Amino acid sequence: MIKQKATLLLADGTVFHGSLIGKPGTNGGEICFNTGMTGYQEIYTDPSYTGQIVVTSTPHIGNYGVHAEEIESDHPCVAGIVVNSFSDVHSRHDASGTLQDYLVNYGITGIADIDTRMLVRHLRSKGAMNAIISSEFEDNLEGLKAELDKVPDMNGLELSSTVCTQEPYFVGDEKSDIKVACLDFGIKKNILRNLVSRGAYCKVYPAKTKLAEIQAWGPDAYFLSNGPGDPAVMEYAVDTVKDILETGKPVFGICLGHQLLAEAVGIKTYKMHHGHRGLNHPIKNLLTGKSEITSQNHGFNVVREDTENHPNVEITHVHLNDNTVAGIRLKDRPAFAVQYHPESSPGPHDSRYLFDEFIALIDKN
Repeated sequence: MIKQKATLLLADGTVFHGSLIGKPGTNGGEICFNTGMTGYQEIYTDPSYTGQIVVTSTPHIGNYGVHAEEIESDHPCVAGIVVNSFSDVHSRHDASGTLQDYLVNYGITGIADIDTRMLVRHLRSKGAMNAIISSEFEDNLEGLKAELDKVPDMNGLELSSTVCTQEPYFVGDEKSDIKVACLDFGIKKNILRNLVSRGAYCKVYPAKTKLAEIQAWGPDAYFLSNGPGDPAVMEYAVDTVKDILETGKPVFGICLGHQLLAEAVGIKTYKMHHGHRGLNHPIKNLLTGKSEITSQNHGFNVVREDTENHPNVEITHVHLNDNTVAGIRLKDRPAFAVQYHPESSPGPHDSRYLFDEFIALIDKN
């Protein structure tokens, strides 16, 4: 079979030529890379990747197809994918289909047969930037540049309200004694599975839901989810988190939820050079002295200096690669958050204890 050509153009002018995968077309976003060796379907369906083109550094993608249960949302959320070697067949007996058909069905455009090692090294050096993938501008680079100019900058971009649920819904056993209100900024299904497996009955609310509506349900605690975009422009969410903190009920945040908790207590966030995305990020728990191997996916973080100087916030976890803040807790109320994904399975389940600690806080309260 003759492969259709495709082009990847980066904002700094770097061009890669390769083969089309997924649906023919043109699509742009912020390009980033994930260093995970497995889990491409979980990556592609993670709402936190909305508006992003994802480069997978592992060289072979598609070999185990797709599976109906290995999703973090109901559809792929990425703006595009970039891989080295792509397999449009699979050898997995219980796969529900090929990755190629999955991408086509959901309108995702990607590019294969390029040197992803070179590309990842380039992005680590130059930093995250916008890019565009196209099967339509092979001989018209200027036209492709014009299309790339239309792609919005992730810095200052609010996306959570576009990917969250539009109506509240319930997960778990309605007879449970524990009711957790989950603010959906782009929540992953496995987070809800971890809460439900610990006896929580969850009601998931759209990102812009006001506290008064949530309180009418009578929750025992609040969860702030992961999600895409820049937390610094999510004033609506920061205001809601401030109101939630005033209730004195337990609060747990993950990833974007971590950043929003920080913003709510006056700690600023910033856009990282190229972010943390992968399955092997080392975290140290400063409270126990133990290290954890974690899954991460974020391009923003909290300002360490602000956190260290805050009289009411304690840093609980740090990233051992670059010493960035990876976890905080408030000193005067039961609220804490982490900048990584304890619900994920990078191999070990080192960080699942955080859900246990959240439930324990609810029981104490």
